Amino acid sequence: MNIAMEPFALDQFRGQAPIHLRPDPILHRQEGRESNARSYPRRIPLVLTGARGIYVQDSAGQLYVDCLAGAGTLALGHNHPAVIAALREALDSGAPLHTLDLPTRIKDAFVETLFASLPAGLQKSRVQFCGPSGSDAVEAALKLVRTATGRKAVVGFSGAYHGMTAGALSLMGNLAVRMPLGGAMGDAHMMPYPYDFRCPFGIGGEQAVDAHLQLLEQVLNDPESGVPAPAAVLLEVVQGEGGVIPAPIRWLQGVRRLTQAAGVPLVIDEIQTGVGRTGTFFAFEQAGIEPDVLVLSKAIGGGLPMAVMICREELDRWAPGAHAGTFRGNQLAMAAGVTTIGHVRDQALHRHAAAMGERLAGHLRAVQADFPAIGDVRGRGLMIGVEIVEEPAPRLHSGPNRVPPPADGVLARAIQRACLEHGLIVETGGRHGAVLRFLCPLIVTPEEIDEIAERFRGAVRSACAAHVSEAAE
Repeated sequence: MNIAMEPFALDQFRGQAPIHLRPDPILHRQEGRESNARSYPRRIPLVLTGARGIYVQDSAGQLYVDCLAGAGTLALGHNHPAVIAALREALDSGAPLHTLDLPTRIKDAFVETLFASLPAGLQKSRVQFCGPSGSDAVEAALKLVRTATGRKAVVGFSGAYHGMTAGALSLMGNLAVRMPLGGAMGDAHMMPYPYDFRCPFGIGGEQAVDAHLQLLEQVLNDPESGVPAPAAVLLEVVQGEGGVIPAPIRWLQGVRRLTQAAGVPLVIDEIQTGVGRTGTFFAFEQAGIEPDVLVLSKAIGGGLPMAVMICREELDRWAPGAHAGTFRGNQLAMAAGVTTIGHVRDQALHRHAAAMGERLAGHLRAVQADFPAIGDVRGRGLMIGVEIVEEPAPRLHSGPNRVPPPADGVLARAIQRACLEHGLIVETGGRHGAVLRFLCPLIVTPEEIDEIAERFRGAVRSACAAHVSEAAE
């Protein structure tokens, strides 16, 4: 099949026989050549040969729905015709493909398209093109706020994931990655994130929101809190790698109010949530707030490496060359980004994502009703997490003795494997790797959502049955 001309179809996927995962020699060669840090092939042992839309094909000719989609990078799915056309036009134009930070027509179009998507209060902001990963944009944000404020401390949140470079790692919740490196960055201070299912205060709901905000207010204003006046507060509106945890709207509004009152810049990391994924173009828009610094990557490059940091004018106090990166002039990523941003906006794919996310979450909650191993279904738009817990899972109640069942990462990995055998690619994340994460491309159809949910049900059924059988033995 020539996938550049013929898209895969739902009927092909439905008609496919059960999948038998077969080891490919390429996987063995990868294991022998690449470093031990490789991650995805350990859980998703596939060699991919074709892709179009929400589907990928492996070397055995088997189709999968890609509910990982480059960790949210592929907003329009694989090889979208409009993106491919934009790339071909850029290549055929003879324009340079690499320009450092010299301006080009493609770059100018990207900047204008990006700024047209920003809310009114950020229209007078400045943009910094960073190295090609989101981690570098986070580093840029940390350097900027420290330069602008003259302060060093930064407040982050448990469960956070901002990247794998030194400053970003210091504000990561996952200690297993941080601890071998020692203190990567001084003056990083972590606070609890409002994780309703596993509320750190043991109360949940609106009371928990109040408790979180009261603690932040104390940290920002108490001269003996133990935390120096921070250069910034850094947060994700929906924590992705941390387990798809959506921050309560009222908490986001409270954080914005408290940081403004204290004169502390608010940095929002929308690397995974930006460009329509959560139901609005930017996730923070649902709370009616605006950050002082916005960090973007993944989908803004249309599937190619791209990262930018946007900041308010008054924070732009850098000297020339204070932050740089060789590949910040990636012209193909800018061309793909112009098309992707424009397509999401013109086709209102953010609203489509909200509707499809609601549809998928409804199906997943129906599965939850039949399988007590599913402790929680949560998320916003097409960013949904399913937390797997030890059985039996008691229903949660409000109050000081509110204790959720333990996370079950072993069963979550078994379900992930069963999903592969049912033609679904999903990723795990969260505490103990117990959250199954759905990041479908924004172009997914209602019929495809229904098929995804039905196959997920089958995967849960088979994995739970095997789990019970193993426990009995």
